[in-house]
Amino acid sequence: MKNNNVDKAQKLTKELFECLGIKLMEETPKRFVAMMQYLTSYENISNEEIANAVNKTFEVNIETDSKNMVVVKDIEVFSLCEHHIALMYDMKVSVGYIPNNFVLGLSKIVRLVDMVCKRLQLQEKIAEDIIDVMKILTKSDSIAVYIEAKHSCVTARGIHNVSAKTVTTNMGGEFLKSETLKLSFLENIKNS
Repeated sequence: MKNNNVDKAQKLTKELFECLGIKLMEETPKRFVAMMQYLTSYENISNEEIANAVNKTFEVNIETDSKNMVVVKDIEVFSLCEHHIALMYDMKVSVGYIPNNFVLGLSKIVRLVDMVCKRLQLQEKIAEDIIDVMKILTKSDSIAVYIEAKHSCVTARGIHNVSAKTVTTNMGGEFLKSETLKLSFLENIKNS
């Protein structure tokens, strides 16, 4: 963000809280704006750009190399809900896929999940975006994403239920066709 926009954002933050009858400490608007910049740092970055940024794939021979499922689980991230700008936290994301000529470096899966979450998001959309980026990189339609998270719009406002978790699953390709594969993925992510 350009410096003059940062200054304006800080001024507007102070004004917003003043309108709510809250006097902020002098440094708070600066810190708030910096936090929002960080939490939304991929807001205007497309899935294609994320794929280009983490593109570390390795070609495999599908005739001789394994086509077994690859699973990276318990990726801990957080995001902001686009409805309330409320934190989605204690979020664990698990990603599974069946390679189709290409495998992706394991750390790159973690990185792309983190990047996708640094947007104003819906939990369901996070899974869709992860699958979209994974398809670009792996050329595979057989991708599964499981997300479990707490939402501060449930825990800190509204119903005030601190134990409620939201679970979403999104699957494509062979995961939709094969009940055995789907159950294998879910079993893999549940086991420690």
